[in-house]
Amino acid sequence: MNSAILKKCPQLLRDFLFYMETIRGRSPKTVEAYYTDLHTFFCFMKAYKNDLPKQDLNEIDISDIGQEFIRSVTLSDVYEYLNYTMSERENNAKTRARKVSSLRSFFKYLTTKGHVLEENPIQELEIPALKKSLPKYLTLEQSLELLSHVDSSSPKRDFCMVTLFLNCGIRLSELVGLNLSNIHLREKRMTVLGKGNKERLLYLNDACIRSIEEYLQERSQIATIKEKNALFLSSRGTRITARRVQQIIQRSLEQAGLAGQGFSTHKLRHTAATLLYQQGGVDIRVLQEMLGHVNLGTTEIYTHTSSQQLKEAAESSPLKNVKPPKKKNTAQD
Repeated sequence: MNSAILKKCPQLLRDFLFYMETIRGRSPKTVEAYYTDLHTFFCFMKAYKNDLPKQDLNEIDISDIGQEFIRSVTLSDVYEYLNYTMSERENNAKTRARKVSSLRSFFKYLTTKGHVLEENPIQELEIPALKKSLPKYLTLEQSLELLSHVDSSSPKRDFCMVTLFLNCGIRLSELVGLNLSNIHLREKRMTVLGKGNKERLLYLNDACIRSIEEYLQERSQIATIKEKNALFLSSRGTRITARRVQQIIQRSLEQAGLAGQGFSTHKLRHTAATLLYQQGGVDIRVLQEMLGHVNLGTTEIYTHTSSQQLKEAAESSPLKNVKPPKKKNTAQD
């Protein structure tokens, strides 16, 4: 954990962050997100309870916050904080939901593990309702168009990355973190390290196998390889960065005439899941395992009905050819 972060933490927050990282196995990025959310919360609480100005909230020192202060926090205080994040910081429902999740985890830890609190004061705190929207994804035709327009100085590498995104539905962080030791071509499978440092097994179809084999030939031509176990390398022989992958995908989308439509690396993951469910007939629970979702509800967003399916349903109606009856001419009385 970043030493600069630890210096700003009160002991109780530090203990919680260590617990989430070492015992619960949360990734450094997730632990840092916990810190950011809870640091802002305690800065607000200190300003709120001491009637301090909130303009320079993050400048408030929270290192002296102890058990007595923690015990003084009520559910009403938390509501005040969430109202502040919405009205003053303009946090949307998704951001506020993440902050609530961080607070719930922290206070649960203080109650059940840290034994600082006898009762959890925010036990009844609900996560803000999120507007459910259909995931954006490429159609099958658009996916094929994208695959046919991957053209760069490392064409085999970039084609392979797009292929894995569209066939395996892996996350950007999972793709960047792939090592040679994760790939087992003979068994047609690979392992990826997902959220919470959870490893899962994915099987590779023929398209993935071919693209990896061809990329490995291209990879072997790199003059100096500094990170020998990294699968995807930059031209300098170092592990490719997430930002560089995003740039490559955006450029490929532009070349395929798909720019400006809201597509991204994460939308390629949506695409893989949607096509597997709608056209591949993959069971929802198999899809959950493949995507590495903890909750089935997360996977269920891919069971949405597409516009094309709705159109086909309308055309399938046995009454589609019924015409209104012709109006009969009747004599006037």
